[in-house]
Amino acid sequence: MVRFSSVLVSFLAVGSTSAFAPQKSQAVRSSALQMSVDTGNKEPIKVGVIGCGRIGIVHLGAINKAPGVVPIVVSNPTVSKAEDAAKTFGVPKFTSDAMEVITDPEVDAVWICSPSQFHADQIKACAANGKDVFCEKPIATDLAETVEAINACNEAGVKLMIGLQRRFDPNFLRVKQAIKDKEVGDTIIIKTCSRDPAPPPYEYVKGGGGIFNDMAVHDLDMTRFLAGDDPIEILAVGSCHIDKSIEDLPGSEAFDTASCIVRYPGGVNAMVDVCRQSSYGYDQRAEVLGTSGMIATDNVYPNTAKIYKNDFTGNADMPFDFFLSRYFEAYVTETEAFCKSLVEDSPVPCTGIDGLVALVMSLAADKSAAEGRWVKFSEIIEQVYCASPTECSLLANSEMFPEGFKPSSNFEDLDKLVLDDVDKQKEDGSFMDKFKSMIWS
Repeated sequence: MVRFSSVLVSFLAVGSTSAFAPQKSQAVRSSALQMSVDTGNKEPIKVGVIGCGRIGIVHLGAINKAPGVVPIVVSNPTVSKAEDAAKTFGVPKFTSDAMEVITDPEVDAVWICSPSQFHADQIKACAANGKDVFCEKPIATDLAETVEAINACNEAGVKLMIGLQRRFDPNFLRVKQAIKDKEVGDTIIIKTCSRDPAPPPYEYVKGGGGIFNDMAVHDLDMTRFLAGDDPIEILAVGSCHIDKSIEDLPGSEAFDTASCIVRYPGGVNAMVDVCRQSSYGYDQRAEVLGTSGMIATDNVYPNTAKIYKNDFTGNADMPFDFFLSRYFEAYVTETEAFCKSLVEDSPVPCTGIDGLVALVMSLAADKSAAEGRWVKFSEIIEQVYCASPTECSLLANSEMFPEGFKPSSNFEDLDKLVLDDVDKQKEDGSFMDKFKSMIWS
């Protein structure tokens, strides 16, 4: 078995020097968000959507408005939902079978909006059929399977974009722009919080992977997005205050509240707090303290109306209390960003590597909370062994490997486990020649 160097995340981040930095259709209407794409006289990119639940419908609506892209088939296991979506958005074909979307010879790209447990296999199937892929996060909850899915796309030369929608939220983007433009000087501290309006049911929490993987992962990714640098290590703690019924669940599934500190180079620290209940609505904020100022976001409200009374002054209504209301514009914007990438054949703004690193960060947080110590991200990364780009497993500390195949904890070796994505291949020439020389030299 060939052991690629244990590092997962280096050179798929196109346009960055940091490993962790961050086609007969209905008439196509111009985008509500005024996406600017010069389609010329090109044939539209034909796409299929897997999953017609809440998220799938949001993406389908955005696709339907994006210039140069047209949905031609949708699927859902409950076929009536697929039929309703097809009628609503004028899509000519619908089916209950996701594979009929993936194998449709007319389809150029596929949006995967199915339940998380199907993502990795559907990504691999798309790659095998030469389809570009947009997939809601996570790629997979298993690290090795995540690497396999990414490499399947990169080996096939198809695009893969992961839906980390908060990166496209205008509030967080404004903070990112302030950091980039040095409006508040050099970054000292990053803070984010996520507090849900109400806890999910016991059945949702059970088997969900725990609070770091199903909730804090968004905030951990946001700290990386804002820091624009390689995270070094993490300290995480968790507790239960809201729903005592989950205390019998294993690991971090028993937590409804958690906090993390992430260390970045240059002494920058990021602090994250998450809670499954907020009595005052959906609380989603970010703050960055710099050497010459501070920038912070507020929550998003249904309107700007305020009430002024002798015993109260403030917003007339509570913040949005549902993630689709809060992040609707972000979901639409990320979809349009992938449509633009397809039409212009440009790099995707949120890569498979971004999804992979988010998973690494959440797994490290989970390990830290379980063991009560700082955990380096390299400890998670070094657990993956691959016999080939698409045959990986978690075999850390196994004695079956000779010394030369032992994992490395050096972040500078991160370019040896994941293949170049299709856009990077165009820059650097034949990825296969480079891959072979990297592994066998």
